[in-house]
Amino acid sequence: MAVAIITGASKGLGRALAEALAARGWDLVLDARGAPALTEAAVAAAVHGTRVEALPGDVTDAGHRAELVAVARKLGGADLVVNNASALGAEPLVRLAELPLEGLRRALEVNVVAALGLVQEALPLLRASASGAVIAVSSDAGAEAYATWGGYGASKAALDHLAAVLGEEEPGLRVWAVDPGDMTTDLYAAAVPDDDDPRPEPASVVPAFLRLLDERPASGRYEAPSLLEAR
Repeated sequence: MAVAIITGASKGLGRALAEALAARGWDLVLDARGAPALTEAAVAAAVHGTRVEALPGDVTDAGHRAELVAVARKLGGADLVVNNASALGAEPLVRLAELPLEGLRRALEVNVVAALGLVQEALPLLRASASGAVIAVSSDAGAEAYATWGGYGASKAALDHLAAVLGEEEPGLRVWAVDPGDMTTDLYAAAVPDDDDPRPEPASVVPAFLRLLDERPASGRYEAPSLLEAR
């Protein structure tokens, strides 16, 4: 039985991906800061009959990351780590001239440092898996320059580069940085609260992530819309 650790799994893409993997028989270790929403997400995933462990906490806490991996070990190992938890740096987003440096530090700590820390903690289990993989949830803001998205985008660019280097250093694993594209999420609503243009639901891009797991292409950066178009 395959085991996945998913951070930021209480809402949006994290929850949608958790439910999709549970439907395929995966056991799950789910993380988020908000306990009530995380419990709700775990219950929704568990209806598929798989084992689902929900651990509320902050991914920037090394002890919490160790606990996530310890629970995965008890379930049989870790075949997949999904670094989905993200911080914006400012809510709503602001121009770099007004970006609080503490906010930038928080974005880097959550989106980059904690992501690497979790992978480091899980590496022995991932290397032991016959199909070990890491997914770093990226953003087009990490590849394009958009006003007000500088702090968040810088953190995602750093995450992309860490994923690329990890793919080189760990050839036995698959390491994918995935830009999911525009989605309707609480994160986006917090970033740009005045933007009410319709956007796809997170569940609509989950098939792109499942395709990566099914086909296991080379480590690298992928865009979910392109993966969906190619099906």
